Amino acid sequence: MKTSLPLCCSNLDDGWPWRQPLPGLQLISLDFDPDQLRPGDFRDCEILPPAAVQRARGKRQTEYLAGRLCAREALQRLTGEGIVPETGHDRAPRWPADCVGSITHSQGKAAAIVGARQHYAGVGLDLEITMTDARARKLAGQILTADEHTRAADAMAAAPGLCLTRIFSLKESLFKALYPITGQRFYFEHAEVLETPSEGHSRLRLLKSLSDDWPAGAVIDAQYTEHDDHILSLIAIPAGPAPTP
Repeated sequence: MKTSLPLCCSNLDDGWPWRQPLPGLQLISLDFDPDQLRPGDFRDCEILPPAAVQRARGKRQTEYLAGRLCAREALQRLTGEGIVPETGHDRAPRWPADCVGSITHSQGKAAAIVGARQHYAGVGLDLEITMTDARARKLAGQILTADEHTRAADAMAAAPGLCLTRIFSLKESLFKALYPITGQRFYFEHAEVLETPSEGHSRLRLLKSLSDDWPAGAVIDAQYTEHDDHILSLIAIPAGPAPTP
């Protein structure tokens, strides 16, 4: 596809990387290089960053610019209006009232996904570079519940970096999908992956009640894909009644 982009960003990609198609969602991704960011890129792209980003280093500025470029293109394709989501007081993107969305970035890659609120109550998108085995062993106690330690024992022994990054990313996507719906923050110990992620699909269960509609025990489907040492996970929650425990 053709579009006018700054030198720090690659061409936009609208490919769907997960096995299960989800109608009505628009994904846009790109690669970015902070070393190629130039003064005036935000102005030329007609994107106004918040003050915190303006004060940040080039890497953070480029992440923000790349993510908003993806979001604007995704909204343009979904709604016909190329709106740039503002940043809320909680640092989360503020989407148009009739849309839901999520933005992510990691190590030179950025992506955004959007959908119509009439079809989706929320979406969560998370991109992570696969952590090293040594780092995974160090962080496992902070990310895994006791039951997850048991379920993932074999996978953690064989490939701890890959296993823990999958679980980490899935839980991040769950937070991004549910926080805008419930307004409640929750952490790694408040959700569990029900089986060791494999073949691009998993399920998560809440261990903490977030609202009357989202009690402890609710189970949510998730997808993920792996490419170039990155894991991209997605949780899309259909509009309508929340899943019951």
